[in-house]
Amino acid sequence: MTIVRDMRAPDAEDWRRLWAGYNAFYESTVPADVTEYTLRRLLDPSSPLIGRIAETDGRIAGFTISVLHESTWTMAPSCYLEDLFVDPGLRGGGVGQALIQDLIDLGRAQGWSRIYWHTRTDNARARRLYDKFAGADDFVRYRLTL
Repeated sequence: MTIVRDMRAPDAEDWRRLWAGYNAFYESTVPADVTEYTLRRLLDPSSPLIGRIAETDGRIAGFTISVLHESTWTMAPSCYLEDLFVDPGLRGGGVGQALIQDLIDLGRAQGWSRIYWHTRTDNARARRLYDKFAGADDFVRYRLTL
């Protein structure tokens, strides 16, 4: 059984391990100081970042990181699911589905207007999961690094 809950300080070491795996999957490097800053914000209840942890059989199996923000299109907050990662050894057991369902349940309970996310077009495994919840739209993402 998978339990999803708020991230806590004792989760830091496992989160860092999973975070490193997430960045390796996307062939990215996040500087150590940015990782630590992100971790501090995830543990700060006043931060707009939302860190959720999935546990399976007492083991940390995955996480989501989301950003709650205002929108010009709705009166209620929107949630951007920025990061979702499941331990590769635990994939296929429903952890990813539990993490997304957790955000849906949290958003409904807190009155959010929507949750949105993106992934690479070739990330077929993730897209099969995401398609269970919502269809992909026809928007193209642009990113300008400053």
